[in-house]
Amino acid sequence: MATYSLVHGAWHGGWAWDKVRAELERRGHVVHTPDLPCDDPRAGIGEYAASVPPADVVVGHSLGGLTISVLDARRVYVCALVPCLSWEDAFVPGFGAPRRRDELGRSYYPDPAAAARELQYPDADAELARRLRPQASLASERYTPAPALYVVCARDAAIDPDWQRRAAAAVDAEIVELEAGHSPMLTHAPELADILERYAAS
Repeated sequence: MATYSLVHGAWHGGWAWDKVRAELERRGHVVHTPDLPCDDPRAGIGEYAASVPPADVVVGHSLGGLTISVLDARRVYVCALVPCLSWEDAFVPGFGAPRRRDELGRSYYPDPAAAARELQYPDADAELARRLRPQASLASERYTPAPALYVVCARDAAIDPDWQRRAAAAVDAEIVELEAGHSPMLTHAPELADILERYAAS
């Protein structure tokens, strides 16, 4: 049995991991899916990290890569941003066009349907985009070396897959490639659970 903390990306909440959590719990593992303080403009990487329960393996999706990069645990980056590589060419051209900023400077999607398309939700889960929250700016240069695996999502239309491969090298991570878009926790939950279980047992 392993313990996992699954860390969501920008705009999301712990609910984004519901399918993967169910898969892992069915196999006898303990799974935490915390809500990060993404809508709080005062929260920095310390507050984000403090919201994640200790676990054998921490998993960060997208912007969640910044949070797991400072945690003391084995890590799995899932099409994730990392703090030790320039983001200048990280994003696929056009990504972010449907977003706006509110009076606090937080980014948000005024149209849930556009969010679902941009984040590559499957049609059956498109309504989940209504649960997205505003995302306050978050930056971090902090990085603590730790054993890591990087899941490159080869059909990602948000974070460029070639950038993901360079990110994996930057954090000295093993690479597993998954034929998925930017939301594999929704589209490829069993396959992702398999990857996490194998890594925890290795």
